[in-house]
Amino acid sequence: MSASSVNRRRILSLWLPRLPIDRIQRFFGSAGLGKANHEPSIVVIKDNNALVIHALDEAAERLGLYIGQPLANARAMCPDLRVFDADIVADAKTLSDIADWCDRFTPLVALDAPHGLFLDITGCAHLFGGEAALLRTLVRALDRQGFAVSAAIAGTSVCARTLTRQATGTIVADGGEAAAIDRFPVSALGAGEAITTGLRRAGLKTIGDVASRSSHEITARFGARFSTLLAHALGQGDAPINPRKPLPDYIVEKRFAEPIATDTMIAMTLSRLADTLIASMEKQGKGARRLEAAFFRTDGVVRAITVETGRPVTRSVVIDRLFRERLDALADPLDPGFGFDMVRLSASRTEIVVQEQRDLDAHVHDNDEIAALIDRIAARIGGKRVVVHLPQDTHIPERAVLSAPAQHHLAAAMQAEWPARTESEPPLRPLRLFDKPEPIKVPFATVPDGPPHQFTWRRALHAVVRVEGPERIAMEWWQQDGRQLTRDYFRIEDAEGLRFWIFRDGLYEGETFDGEGRPVSPNWYVHGLFA
Repeated sequence: MSASSVNRRRILSLWLPRLPIDRIQRFFGSAGLGKANHEPSIVVIKDNNALVIHALDEAAERLGLYIGQPLANARAMCPDLRVFDADIVADAKTLSDIADWCDRFTPLVALDAPHGLFLDITGCAHLFGGEAALLRTLVRALDRQGFAVSAAIAGTSVCARTLTRQATGTIVADGGEAAAIDRFPVSALGAGEAITTGLRRAGLKTIGDVASRSSHEITARFGARFSTLLAHALGQGDAPINPRKPLPDYIVEKRFAEPIATDTMIAMTLSRLADTLIASMEKQGKGARRLEAAFFRTDGVVRAITVETGRPVTRSVVIDRLFRERLDALADPLDPGFGFDMVRLSASRTEIVVQEQRDLDAHVHDNDEIAALIDRIAARIGGKRVVVHLPQDTHIPERAVLSAPAQHHLAAAMQAEWPARTESEPPLRPLRLFDKPEPIKVPFATVPDGPPHQFTWRRALHAVVRVEGPERIAMEWWQQDGRQLTRDYFRIEDAEGLRFWIFRDGLYEGETFDGEGRPVSPNWYVHGLFA
């Protein structure tokens, strides 16, 4: 291999041709019912108001059944056929789970829907003994999990995908893509039935026949998209794959010859990985803001746990504490099954650490303690449940305060300036403001624009004894289309000493009309409660 080819991409393509039926048979096996492969089994799906075969097992294939065959014809050939309904969502979930498991080989895993995957193994195959050893390891592992799988490796994703359909197990050296696929039929490119039929009618039956024609001739007859697809299949450039997850900034992992299952070993492994991760980030002056621990079970199940921090983490002891809090609070405990054979710790979001003077500034220590407390609470109950409130530049009551995650807005909350309260004056806003104003029944008011004498809220009648107001608040006309009405707010105290913040929604004879244009009484609401 030349020096220039060392940096070329290497793509491993996986194809699971029987994924729908394999998923069902694995379910029967896990339920203790056996795979029931003594009877031919198929999965059917509705196509043009008819049930056709969507997937089939090896026994059904030996009988001559095929994908796309009507169910009625299949039953005529095999009356004892076991038939299952297709579940596209469950199949996609299974493929996603397999992709998670493939993360053990490379973090760059992309979906090749509906039943395939792409793995970018550039620069990492040597970790598994080379490309051939990696291919064998992956195929054998999936076979043990009950999946029929086809795999191939090439320099482009299109070439590798073509090989999985025609010559599984093939590993194409860099630059050998054209020679590796020239004998295959044109249908192997997956260009669609219309283009495949057109190529055959033109006498182009193999990929080599198509490649022998000039590119402008192919483009003029079959379009630029097919011409690009053909070029990629021949190794003449390639479009990058689209990984399911962004590549983390830092990754460290530990593999085990003997799987681990105890909480002590899991905690020790995370602690050692945290030390290694912190050392790697420290060299570049970075700290972690988002961390993920992934646990790979021997049976293919992958469990990932994520924690976030308000400030960049630069100490492994903090990572240990956060993950300990997260693991202890899991509603679905971490089930090791037969054990974890790999644990990975990654920092998916990092920031440059800004050094601060901590010896003389007590506020810095206070902020650190508050941020650490927020991180621990967020790790236990979730970051979205720990919030701070930020003032907004608006006079609309329900929009005057914004709730934001405390981990990401702590500094802004500490520097926020709230309206100052006038000394010796009662508060203008209630202590408790409802998210949504609740309707009240007002039989009549003193004057059309005045406060009520009494009102009914939550089926309880309240007699008004004291009133302050009104405070008129008009809606922001530049942010709404006129559907919101002007409000008159009143601070109300009833005979029991309870204090309410109520408003009339709309001006009488000014904004509230019936369908015939006649004025009607506006609606009343309670928006909050004073202490």
